[in-house]
Amino acid sequence: MSAKIETLSGRCPPDKVGPISHVDDASRNPGTAFDLDWVESLQVNRSAAERRVLSLPARRSVKKDWQAAWLVNAVKCIDLTTLSGDDTPGRVRRLCAKAANPIRPAVLEALGLGEHTITTGAVCVYHEMIGPAVEALAGTGIPVAAVSTGFPAGQTPYDLKLREIKASVKAGASEIDIVISRKHALTGNWKSLYDEVRGFRDACGAAHMKTILATGDLKTLRLVAKASAVCMMAGADFIKTSTGKEPVNATLPVSLVMVRLIRDYLIRTGHRVGFKPAGGVSTAKDALSYQFLMKEELGRAWLNPDMFRFGASSLLGDIERQLEHQTTGRYAAGYKQAMG
Repeated sequence: MSAKIETLSGRCPPDKVGPISHVDDASRNPGTAFDLDWVESLQVNRSAAERRVLSLPARRSVKKDWQAAWLVNAVKCIDLTTLSGDDTPGRVRRLCAKAANPIRPAVLEALGLGEHTITTGAVCVYHEMIGPAVEALAGTGIPVAAVSTGFPAGQTPYDLKLREIKASVKAGASEIDIVISRKHALTGNWKSLYDEVRGFRDACGAAHMKTILATGDLKTLRLVAKASAVCMMAGADFIKTSTGKEPVNATLPVSLVMVRLIRDYLIRTGHRVGFKPAGGVSTAKDALSYQFLMKEELGRAWLNPDMFRFGASSLLGDIERQLEHQTTGRYAAGYKQAMG
């Protein structure tokens, strides 16, 4: 099992990612100048995208130890999230304890991973809960991510959005999940979207920026493609599907379009951008499908938390159930996978 985990998550050299010879190994995407011609040239064939993602389960089937290895890898890529109006410091501390020990020790031992440290990729909270999260995660190496810029609707003044980002970074968040102003995408005002996201990136400073497109509000795959391109040009470290609050959140067709744009941007610039599906990713089967997509479209380098995250609150519980079944032949009672 340990060898299988290393095989999945090990970094591949740049020449294994695709036909690219100028990949920049720097850890962040610095962005590029605004290129309207590229944005306007983007087209998406919806039926082809839907056919492509339907082929994923048929093209790959993993069982037993290999399935467990993929699921453990998924755990390492989860941004364990609580974004509720009734969040309290106590709830956040319990969530952080779960992030530091996401899989029961007995299950890890049975999988042959007892000596490995398995944690989630990050903990994601509102600004008010950054302090309790930073305190609870001290010494674990797990970053705190904070949603910002008027999450989830993004309907607050621009100067307040910048102040919110800076306040979250000052409070200890090392990752900022910003939301774009959907009006810029919906009206085709791409330069305004570029300028907005560029300003957010500058406000983030050393904190990594995940840019939420709210794809359910954008309606069409073509707009998703264009918004993805603009946000990457503006310096996004990750592009993220959704807030989790839209009527439709992450889907595989939308994700395919976004990862194809990541690949296009990589070929054009040599800069790597991460991807985060969020909202609606709740089962172990979902986790496998999204990882298969990343592996086939972008390569093994995108199967680690530096380049890929799940935004999820309930996904971990289902993965734990599947791992328990793998090791004992039984599905555990829900209380054994409690989040707090």
